[in-house]
Amino acid sequence: MDLDAIDHILTTTRSVRKRLDFTRPVEPEVIQRCIEIGLQAPTGANSQHWHFVVVTDEEKRKAIGDIYRRSMETYGSLQRQHPPQYAPGDRRGVQNQAMIDSSDYLNRNIHQAPAFIIACIDTRAVEQPHLFEAPIPTSFYNASLYGSILQAVWSIMLALRARDLGTAWTTVHLVYEKEVAAVLGIPDTVLQVALLPVAYTKGTDFKPAKRRPVQEVTHWNAWGQPG
Repeated sequence: MDLDAIDHILTTTRSVRKRLDFTRPVEPEVIQRCIEIGLQAPTGANSQHWHFVVVTDEEKRKAIGDIYRRSMETYGSLQRQHPPQYAPGDRRGVQNQAMIDSSDYLNRNIHQAPAFIIACIDTRAVEQPHLFEAPIPTSFYNASLYGSILQAVWSIMLALRARDLGTAWTTVHLVYEKEVAAVLGIPDTVLQVALLPVAYTKGTDFKPAKRRPVQEVTHWNAWGQPG
């Protein structure tokens, strides 16, 4: 096993926006294979109630892009009212403007991506209160629901990255989720959790992102205890 190659994919897979190549088509069989790989991810109680809607139709991508932009306007207004606060020197604050710029670029151009992958899960997979004597805690429900789909989406992103394809993990469209569901005929019992625009990338020389030091976010045996 080539650990260096694996580590490289794991540390250079991230949301790609400005470097998505909108001019190059993406082969359906490549997307299908990456979804197939994603199906190997863990899923709660082996339920496998996941679904992936691949959108390549130009008119539907345009319609979803329009909804995405309206969603961004709504979300953006809230962000402007309550901007994130970072301590002086926090690298997240330094990077924030670059993220805003790239998000704005994707917002204006997302419909040009050759394909979307919209990850969904059937909510009936975990709505089984009769299995428990006590009410199901919200934290348990949320963890079971999203814990049965999110890691599959991440596996798909990794598989696409390994094939020189870029994606961006987006959820903004969920502001108007029902409108997107209407465009694609998604049933009411199915929850959308992420939209990935998919395209080959302009270059492949991606580097690890600047993250918080691991010591700041790792706790050994008790909260706040360093290793």
